[in-house]
Amino acid sequence: MQLIILFISLHSPLEKATFVHEFMTYQYTIIGGGIVGLATAYQMLQKQPDLKLLILEKESHVAAHQTGHNSGVIHSGLYYKPGSLKAKNCILGYQLLLAFCDTYQIPYELCGKLVVATDESELEELEKLYQRGLENGLDKITKITKEEAKEIEPHLNIVAGIKVPYTGIIDYTAVCEKLAELVQSMGAVILTNHKVEQIDVTDDAVHVQCAQNTFTTERYINCAGLYSDKVAELSQKNIDTRIIPFRGEYYMLKPEKRYLVKHLIYPVPDPNFPFLGVHFTRMINGGVEAGPNAVFAFKREGYSMSDIDLEEMFESLAWPGFRKVMAKYWKTGLGEFHRSFSKQAFTKALQKLIPEVQEDDLIPAEAGVRAQACDKFGGLIDDFKIIEGNRAIHILNAPSPAATSSLSIGLTIANMALD
Repeated sequence: MQLIILFISLHSPLEKATFVHEFMTYQYTIIGGGIVGLATAYQMLQKQPDLKLLILEKESHVAAHQTGHNSGVIHSGLYYKPGSLKAKNCILGYQLLLAFCDTYQIPYELCGKLVVATDESELEELEKLYQRGLENGLDKITKITKEEAKEIEPHLNIVAGIKVPYTGIIDYTAVCEKLAELVQSMGAVILTNHKVEQIDVTDDAVHVQCAQNTFTTERYINCAGLYSDKVAELSQKNIDTRIIPFRGEYYMLKPEKRYLVKHLIYPVPDPNFPFLGVHFTRMINGGVEAGPNAVFAFKREGYSMSDIDLEEMFESLAWPGFRKVMAKYWKTGLGEFHRSFSKQAFTKALQKLIPEVQEDDLIPAEAGVRAQACDKFGGLIDDFKIIEGNRAIHILNAPSPAATSSLSIGLTIANMALD
């Protein structure tokens, strides 16, 4: 005991904490400090306040990747197949998120959204989207005519549309910072700069190894986002899902052109593609974001075209399911890459919604990377995917609307883990 005390006294406070935690046995370890991981920790501690819980984050701070690069939309649940995990968790998550923000004074604004048909050929899909929204319980959505739309968005190009008053804007990093503060106050331990390198599962425990330490835990929850499939493969074989990274590139409207957009403005989405198309998003900080496209990223955390990891790139390209996706959607993919290289093409896509937008009105903005799960058979998985393994729960697909849904996803996982 004296030797242990002497060892601790010779190290910095962080090293002291890490040394002590290494010798603890946790009931659960959560891998990943994004919004899903933190919301899961929060909901587990709400259900079981005395839970010994560890969160391991490989970066120097929480919300470093998908959450921190999120455009900040509070989604209503309009798009998702009734009864799907996305629909259920988005609608409940929406309610939980607003209540959480009201409780802890986190700013948000329910500014509303317009989904816009710019051509009569899109009216059939627009009607399907409206009916889906009603099936999901969104009884305040309304159809609007061109004339009605012009009254609230005078610069809009529109044939018909849907007004969605539920949609809002928020800063999800601020939500994560509050979640991190709360879970630590409830006794959870968050260790940053701890990348998980190995997981060994025995009959009675799990040993999670980082470069600095090895932690013993009864079970673990994989919320690793862009690396969730790789973390899953550390402890079990034959994972039938591969994360394919898609970069979403954005522009911001110049401040003097923000008057062109008063709501969030979205096109009618392609029902065969799990992306919503380029759109306009008001931001909680006052800006207006335009985008994104959706291009295959050459690195899982590749936020620019020059970010390349050859091993990760060829691993994605070798996945049989993604090769089938490329064969099926190659024309769409070329169009997305064209917009990546051509500001003129990007502007042209935005002009379908607001014709007055010009190239000079657009300022390059921060990109994000979406962790899109793909199965072996050529399917870009549209729904959330949560599986149970040996002493583990893996969240293998949690793209948008995961941020909106996070407290509901966390509750779902907490129930799986604790009940």
